[in-house]
Order: sequence, then C-alpha cells, then structure tokens
Amino acid sequence: MHTEIVFVILFAVATAVALASRRLKIPYTVALVAAGLLLGAIHVMEPPHLTKEFLFAVILPGLIFEAAFHLEYKRFRENAIAINALAIPGVAAAIGLSAALLMVEVEAFELVEVFAPTTALVFGALIAATDPIAVVALFRSLGVPKRLMVLVEGESLLNDGTAVVFFTTILAVATGQSLSAGGAALGFVTVVGMGALVGALIGLVISHVTQRIDDPMIEITLTVIAAYGSFSVAEQFHYSGVIATVFAGMLCGNVGARTGMSPTTRISVQSFWDYVAFALNSIVFLLIGFEVSVPSLLGYWKPILAAFVAVAIGRAIVVFAVSALLGRTRERLPWSWSLALTWAGLRGAISMVLVLGLAADFPNRDLLIHMTFGVVVLSILAQGLSMNMLLKRLGIVGAKADYQDAYECFRGRLRAAEAALAEIKKLRTERVAHGVVLEAIEAEYEGRVRKAEAGIRTLRLSEAELGEGEERETRRRLLLVEKDEQLNAFHAGVVGREAFDELMADIDARLAELEVERVEPSMSAE
Repeated sequence: MHTEIVFVILFAVATAVALASRRLKIPYTVALVAAGLLLGAIHVMEPPHLTKEFLFAVILPGLIFEAAFHLEYKRFRENAIAINALAIPGVAAAIGLSAALLMVEVEAFELVEVFAPTTALVFGALIAATDPIAVVALFRSLGVPKRLMVLVEGESLLNDGTAVVFFTTILAVATGQSLSAGGAALGFVTVVGMGALVGALIGLVISHVTQRIDDPMIEITLTVIAAYGSFSVAEQFHYSGVIATVFAGMLCGNVGARTGMSPTTRISVQSFWDYVAFALNSIVFLLIGFEVSVPSLLGYWKPILAAFVAVAIGRAIVVFAVSALLGRTRERLPWSWSLALTWAGLRGAISMVLVLGLAADFPNRDLLIHMTFGVVVLSILAQGLSMNMLLKRLGIVGAKADYQDAYECFRGRLRAAEAALAEIKKLRTERVAHGVVLEAIEAEYEGRVRKAEAGIRTLRLSEAELGEGEERETRRRLLLVEKDEQLNAFHAGVVGREAFDELMADIDARLAELEVERVEPSMSAE
C-alpha cells in the first residue's frame, strides 16, 4: 500500500475515533491507542514504524512547540520551583527509584534470570519522560484548576529534554564508556543550557521579525521555522532539541504573539497550531497502538506489571517529596493535587523510540522493549481512563453550579467586548475607519460591556464565593505589581539591600497567605 494511502487511512481512522470518543466521553488519545491496538491485531495495513528519525524530525518539534506556545510565561514563572524540581532532580530521582524498586521486585519474585543494575538504570532512564497529552485535554474539558494544568504541562515540556539527556548519559556508562560524575554533570548542564540558549535566540529573532510584518501566512511560516529550526539546530550541535523548542515556543507565544501579531494573525496562528497538534497526536498515538503486539506482551506480563508498579511508586515518591519541600513556600500544593500529578504521569512515544534505538546486542534488549511497550500501554489505558473518576473523587473537579457557568459566560463576554473597544481606539488613532462608523460600533460594544457588568454584579451579590475569589485574584495581581516595582526600585538604587529584602519578604508573606487561601478549599473538600 502506498505511503500516501496509509496516511489518508490513518487520518480517516483518527476522525472516526475523535467522533466516537466524544460520544463515549473518553480521552481522545486513549481511544486512539485502543484503535491502533485493534487495527494492528487484525493486520489491516502496514503503517510507518515509530523511529527516532520520524519522531524527532516530524512529531516532537510540532507537539512541543504547540504546548510551549500556549503556555503563559507568567504562570510558568509563578510555579518555576515546582516545575524545575519535578523536571530535573525529580527525573534523576525517579530514574534511581524506578531502577531500585525494579531490582527488588526482580529478586523477590524471580521474574528474570539475569537483570543487571545498569540494565535497570537504563530502563528507568528511558521510561522517565512523562507524556500527559492524554490527560491534558481531559483536564481542560473538566475545568481543572489552571495552576494544576500548568504544573503538568510545564513539567512534561522540560522533562522530555532532561530525560533524554539522562538516558544518553546512563546508556554511555552502561555500554562501557568512561565518564566521571563531574563530567556527566558538566555534560548535562552544557546540553540543556546550550539548548535553551539556541531556542531563546531563535525565538527572539522570530518574535522580532513578526513585530515588523502583518501577514498571517508569513507569520505562521515563521513559527514553523522557530519550531523545527530550533530543534534541528540544537540537535545538529548535539544540544537538547527538546529544550530548544520549549524556549522558542514560549518566546514566540509570550513575546511574538502578544506584541507582534494583530488579533487576526494571532487567531490564524493559534488555529494552525491547534490543528498541527491534533494531526500529530492522531498519528503518534495510533502508531503506538500499531507498534504493540498484545499476544507478545501477554507473554511478559509479570515483568511488565513489576515495571509498571516500580515506575508508579517511584513517581509517587518524587511528587510527594517535592510537595513536602514546597509546603512552606507560596507554591504549596494540596495533597490531592500531588496524587493527581502522580497519576497524570503517563508514558508515551519517546520511551518507545528510545528503547527501539538500543543496540541489537544490548543485554536484555528484547525484555526491555516488551517492558517499555507494556508500561506505555498500561499507563495510557489504565491511567488515562481512570483520571476522570480520580479527579472527581479527590474533589478537584465536580459538577459546576449553574451560577458558575453563568458567571464564566458573563466574564467571557466582558473580556471580548473590552478587547473590541481597545481595538476600536487603535483603529481611531490609525484613522483606519471613519469616526461616525466607529462611534456606532463603539456604542454597541459599550452596551455589551454594561450588560455583562450588570450580570456579574447581580451574581456577585447573590453568591458570596464569586466575590471572594475575585477579590483574592485581584489582591494577588496587585501584590505582583508591588513586587515588580520594588525590584525596579532596588535596581535603580532607590532602596538598599536590607530594605529591599525586608520589603520583598513582606510581599512574599502576603502572597503566601493568598496561596494558602486558594488551596484551602481543595484541602477541606478532601
């Protein structure tokens, strides 16, 4: 069968699965894997195989850029300690814990005859990267708190890169290459740091260019160059392409799109990348299902189950340890969120590609392949399908009250109308439209603003919770403004170091109080 026919069939299957998953109310990506398993079992066709070249050249840059493009830098920065802790030392700890737990299980239950500690470490490294795509879409549909989504997405964006670097280092040691601890640490910092620098430079250049033009087609093309160019350039110099694409995507989304694109262009760019993410996810999750042979996995069910348990326990230990360390900071997490973060750590295509790339003579290669494939499929199906129920049982999401939906609608209409009024002022300044025309349209939008504000005011009077949440968010935003102003004053020499430290400590304490108030409802519900 010709390659183009295969891809047409894959997209047709993906479309049918998307429609079915909506009716059945199950995560789309989980349904794709199930469909791939079914079609692969009956040998409908021979699809392209998941290879490192295909994943790194086509799939990964697009998916990573799309996620980073939509990730708000402000929210990422507010949770930077938690995200970096999970994505760097957390990944290293998870690798060690998974390997150690796996060795304990192997010896206790005599699952395989020979399984060296270095082999266990290689497995821990190749399975370390999380791929929460299957649950992020579910998070959005269920109305999961924005901060929890940022934690899941931010960690995944970074740990894709760090896990690959750790895997490369551990594999080098396992295959007999001499490497000191200092050399390994320096290599890690260089690969990740230079990848970030490459991505930042390309992202800044692309953002600067978009500020000078206003053509949706050209600006879409520029973002494609940023996505695939940053990845390719970094990999060409043996730096982390994943990290490079993360930084390029965040800069294009938070600088280029916000300051250099018109509203029409921004909508076009976002629509383009939404479709790219849908198309690439459709292909990669279907191919995951096609790659797996269920009868073959059943023959290795004991080591697969042991590996799944080891990986799950290792992640739980890391997540709850990080949560404990954050307990006295403003990034404090309720324990229910920690449990959700643990269960949201699904594994995906990166792990499968890494294990397939092992040399043919690598010890226990066949076993590692089956264990990796088994853990990936188990995590996507078991964790993906149970996430909805878990979030509801933990009280993180639940049935929205009628007034909450109405409140969100009013706020959405208010924001849209105010954005339109801001654009009208710009059109008037640039003399794009006649004043009489603008006055009539402006009056229409001002009426929408008044109507939305009246609706919000009525709801706020009848539902005290709405007013409390809005006040808390307003206070938090103003405290961040205070913090920024104090930082500017310190750099300008207006206040000295001691005064600056005291002022910042006071602001941080007030921010911490607001964060505690924000997570207390989740904790009390548990």
